[in-house]
Amino acid sequence: MSRIGKRVLKIPNDVTIENNDNKLTVKGPKGSLTLPLSSLVTVNISDEITVERKKETKISKQMHGTTNANIQNMLKGVTEGFEKSLEILGVGYRFSLKDDKLIINAGYSNPKEITIPKGLTVESISNTEIIIKGIDKQLVGELAANIRKVRKPEPYKGKGIRYKGEIIRRKEGKKATK
Repeated sequence: MSRIGKRVLKIPNDVTIENNDNKLTVKGPKGSLTLPLSSLVTVNISDEITVERKKETKISKQMHGTTNANIQNMLKGVTEGFEKSLEILGVGYRFSLKDDKLIINAGYSNPKEITIPKGLTVESISNTEIIIKGIDKQLVGELAANIRKVRKPEPYKGKGIRYKGEIIRRKEGKKATK
């Protein structure tokens, strides 16, 4: 049995949930999110939210836990929101914001431009640190991963774009032998 799927979700104050035609809509103080539901699971909404399987197949067992986790992320997103912090290390490496674009100078001949999707905000703490904020966990993580992909941290000097607090396993490099 799925332990995550059996979890009972509590509905926070100031949050309304509607289930219309297999589309779950969660509205809260920070915004609203929708989730298309699978036909293999049913979502029961009362004072609490429970997810149940219709059949005992492998796919329905997978969707049981996934649906519960997605609803939990939606509840957290519309009340608290999600954020990811990124930092860039290297001589001359920097972030800069211009309208709805993030411009990354990461040692290439031309700077890379990434368009910030609707629903997300990017704050610049300094020219080497940014914070991505939003209510959709998947969008926040995807944008952070795409920014990190521009210049992944390399293992010899540690230069590149990394998540705040990420530990990069360093390699020793060449040694001079006699």
